Amino acid sequence: LGKTTRAIHALTKQPFRDHNERSGDTHMKKIALASRCIGLSAAVGLIGLSTAAFAQKSSTDSIAEYRAMLQDGNPAELFEAKGEDLWKQKRGPKKVSLEKCDLGKGAGVVKGAWVELPRYFSDTGRVQDLESRLVTCMQELQGFNGEEIAKTPFGRGEQSNVTALATWIAGESKGMKFNLSQSHVEERKMYEVGQRLFFMRGGSHDFACATCHSQDDKRIRLQDLPNLTKNPGAGNGFGAWPAYRVSNGQMWGAQLRLNDCYRQQRFPYPLFGSDATIALGVYMGVNGKGGEAIAPAIKR
Repeated sequence: LGKTTRAIHALTKQPFRDHNERSGDTHMKKIALASRCIGLSAAVGLIGLSTAAFAQKSSTDSIAEYRAMLQDGNPAELFEAKGEDLWKQKRGPKKVSLEKCDLGKGAGVVKGAWVELPRYFSDTGRVQDLESRLVTCMQELQGFNGEEIAKTPFGRGEQSNVTALATWIAGESKGMKFNLSQSHVEERKMYEVGQRLFFMRGGSHDFACATCHSQDDKRIRLQDLPNLTKNPGAGNGFGAWPAYRVSNGQMWGAQLRLNDCYRQQRFPYPLFGSDATIALGVYMGVNGKGGEAIAPAIKR
């Protein structure tokens, strides 16, 4: 008897007999054995189909389920606590807290500020996002050197403190709706600049922000890519940062997120607080009007 027959006997736990060992019910046993093999093949086929169906489901849902599980106990909470402490601490050469910092809703008002940023500030004559505005306050109120902070690599020195502050402030507006102003001419100008930058292609890969983020139902591997030209994608995408990155164990602010997007497009870094990053923030934030702020979120 061949290897196939021996394998069938092994699978079905039947004692092996060679062709000389016959009995009156040999024919019936062969029929029963063949039936078992057919049933086994069918079962394997069904398992294969079930596995494929599960894989199809998990390819679209697993990342969302993973984030939902991690959200309870999001490490971003540690950065929020640090940010709140930094807001109240008397720091810098002037030994002053940030409790008189005006984020657009009056000195010291934090709740609701994040969902209205970037916006125009008359004291600087610029449209600023949350992180660049915090650096202004750290310079004017506490005496830090704003230019030095802007040049500091992300995650180091006072840059890490800016991220912690932004994480806490964003968290104070969690659940609120985005409502960026377009009343000032500079705000409208920055929206137009942001829109042009969003669709501008270049770099060695001829990429633009729009390459990944201007259509519905797109993803890279298992990562969904929000459509940032409209809601709900713009609100969910823009409104998620600052966020904790599980892949590298770091807290990322919106400035780092945008700079890293440029890196992935093989563009030069636009640098911290640049007009380019703030204009993109205005574009996405205005597009996300009415969307719910979910920062600080958790990302893969």
